[in-house]
Amino acid sequence: MTAMRVLVALTLVLTATVTPAAAQELTLSVAISMKEAADEVGRLFTKAHPGVTLRFNVGASGELQKQIEAGAPVDVFISAAARQMDELEAKRLIVGPTRRAFARNVLVAIAPADSTHDLARAAVLGEPRVTRIAIGSPKTVPVGQYTEESLRALGLWDRVRSKLVFAENVRQVLEYVNRGEVEVGFVYATDAATRTGRVKEVFRPAEDTYRPIVYPVAVIAAARQRALAGAFVDLLAGAEGQAVLRRVGFAPAPPGSR
Repeated sequence: MTAMRVLVALTLVLTATVTPAAAQELTLSVAISMKEAADEVGRLFTKAHPGVTLRFNVGASGELQKQIEAGAPVDVFISAAARQMDELEAKRLIVGPTRRAFARNVLVAIAPADSTHDLARAAVLGEPRVTRIAIGSPKTVPVGQYTEESLRALGLWDRVRSKLVFAENVRQVLEYVNRGEVEVGFVYATDAATRTGRVKEVFRPAEDTYRPIVYPVAVIAAARQRALAGAFVDLLAGAEGQAVLRRVGFAPAPPGSR
């Protein structure tokens, strides 16, 4: 066999063995507050779909949105707010009929577990003894957008703006509080639960001071694996996925939300 024939034969073998594996990869861009739940649902998915590899890209929903708009190879998008999904849908970058609202969260204010400050009321944030408050950047981080809405509704935004420390995502807010670098931070209830014993909830802003925190999921229009992506969405929004979400503290999405 000539060297050329050997090379062709090896190419055919590699093509036969590599291409199917690559074809069974599913890339999911996931809001970081949904990380643990998505990981667990992912394990259920791969058990039901042997040979499929899931690739998770986690971060702030706004940053994930920008990546998708820039053409990043993503099959499924899980957002922590409707706003990012709405904007992608307006640009026809998701498959509209696959969009589902599948979970709900609430906003909480947290402090280091060993804090001795009396922080049980939102009004305390405007007092001089509170000097640093961590929130997600409202430009790209849904938890920051919800926090700004709440603080404005409470008449506190202008009083606390000079105290704000902006974070790249909700988990960075959590770490600022965990390390005692700020007196207060605003996160989701499910995020606070991941640091039990290291941070403590000090109060919950009234839910009528911010939009409902609803998580939507959808298949991306440019998805390479539309059928598998749709199957993941179905699992996440279905009974098994909802059981996982309840275990980690999420509530069901309100009826009629999307």
